[in-house]
Amino acid sequence: MATRAALAAAAALIALAFTLSTAERWWARRRAHDLAWAVALAMFTVASVALWSGASLGWGGRSFRVFYLLGGVVTVPVLALGTVSLLGGPLRARRWAMVVALGSAFAAGVVTVAPLRAPVPVDRLPRGSEVFGALPRALAAGASATGAAVVLGGAVLSAVRARRRGGPAARRMVAANGLIALGTVLLSAGGLANSVVGEMEAFALSLVAGVGSLFAGFLVAVARSPVEPPERPRAGAAEGSAQDEELHDGGHEDGEKEQAHHDGGRRPHPA
Repeated sequence: MATRAALAAAAALIALAFTLSTAERWWARRRAHDLAWAVALAMFTVASVALWSGASLGWGGRSFRVFYLLGGVVTVPVLALGTVSLLGGPLRARRWAMVVALGSAFAAGVVTVAPLRAPVPVDRLPRGSEVFGALPRALAAGASATGAAVVLGGAVLSAVRARRRGGPAARRMVAANGLIALGTVLLSAGGLANSVVGEMEAFALSLVAGVGSLFAGFLVAVARSPVEPPERPRAGAAEGSAQDEELHDGGHEDGEKEQAHHDGGRRPHPA
């Protein structure tokens, strides 16, 4: 019990630091993908607090519903919305924002009112199949799998583009996106461990490792070498358009319009 609570608290603290870093970046730049990632990470922070509360104080219907909704259903699609906003352009991002908003509202209603098939165990996090019917579980599986695929695909695509560009900054972007992809895989694997075999310790450990890897990817992406010049805004760049952002290389201009690096949070990218 103590180990679970400590791991959940660590995940919550890392997620909170990640949320504040991303929110600060959005406040300074006012870009749509930064806002989407900040909102998603705030949701993940609340889910981690619910996990800590359940692990240390005991689970109940309310804490389980909060964790299930924010940790298993809506957070990853909002993270994926950040990816679409960064790489897909403003028009596609607005369309997907409507889909994600409507889907999240529907999921929130379902998880809030869905009857519990059995009491929530006080001493452990139950699998969804133990307490929920088919619809909440289908929403969690579909939303998590689709969102994770988008986040992971965006990280891989951005890493490939950075590798083709070459240079020290591009190599840093490859490393950042590798950490983002690793974090996404770890978070997905942890959810599978708990939902299939009920391994709470493995799940909590995967949360810490996954969000830590995502945060490390973010820090590597926004870091700037001492030899790199400060970032300069591009004249006429349209906010939210991936084609109007450079690969994040410290602001180094080469006269070409490049799609922005997917920094997972220029952000994150969780599971």
